[in-house]
Amino acid sequence: MTFLIAHLSDPHIGPLPKIPFVKLMNKRLTGALNWHSARATIHNMDVLDEIMADLVAQGPDHIALTGDLVNVGYAPEFPQAFAKTARLGDAGKVSIVPGNHDAYTGKSLPEMHKVFHSFMQNDGASGAVTFPYLRKRGGLALIGVNSGVPTLPFMATGKVGKEQRARLASLLEETRRDGLYRVVMIHHPPLRAAARFGRGLKDAEEFTQLLADHGAELVLHGHNHKHSLHILPSSTGPVPIIGVASASAVPGTPHHQAEYHLIRIDPETRQLELGRRGFRHGGGGIETIETFQFPPRTL
Repeated sequence: MTFLIAHLSDPHIGPLPKIPFVKLMNKRLTGALNWHSARATIHNMDVLDEIMADLVAQGPDHIALTGDLVNVGYAPEFPQAFAKTARLGDAGKVSIVPGNHDAYTGKSLPEMHKVFHSFMQNDGASGAVTFPYLRKRGGLALIGVNSGVPTLPFMATGKVGKEQRARLASLLEETRRDGLYRVVMIHHPPLRAAARFGRGLKDAEEFTQLLADHGAELVLHGHNHKHSLHILPSSTGPVPIIGVASASAVPGTPHHQAEYHLIRIDPETRQLELGRRGFRHGGGGIETIETFQFPPRTL
């Protein structure tokens, strides 16, 4: 029995609510200016609606949304993002991890947790949000990692941190022993060379070493607003690290064209198939742009 995951990221849901000037006396000022001067023309909510409608029509078993739901981490943005993404499904069907825009200031993540806490928790949990979280679905272990941290203006770096990495190592070992297909979800690409200066994961080397030591069957991320695929050698076999484009980017240049991924997994044979779905070149509807087949892996 195969399991179908739909992966989308970086919807940057707008429009940006009106923000009182006192709430702009921090990094939000540069973020708001960036939205009105550039991002508002790149991220289109009609495009996002088309992407989500096509995604839902494919009937995925689960949906991974890897961060940057909002733009400047302002509290009213999160209920707006919740309403916009409600069509994807409830917390049992959708798993979310935060991005750097969701953690824009020190007060942003708590506001996100108020709205999206049930999408970022272990199965059956009802208390505070803690990372990494673990959800088991159809022979898969879905592991959500938080790389979103507040940063200085003009910086978009992330960090997982020592404590979270230690818990992740334990989860990877536990789920390996249970024979589960381990899918790690994170916003930032977990490779040092995979992001420009000022945009990468600060502890990428430590995170990469953790994956090499403990293994995983798949890593899903966003952040770069473009499709990417890297293969990391590990103690349990090669780990595909797959990045997806923004789900709301206006079709145009290769780096600004909305896409999402369909990932079909056979937990028993460890076979993986990746399909990129996005807007047809030259205009028109959404189609499969490219497919990748990965060979089966042994336990």
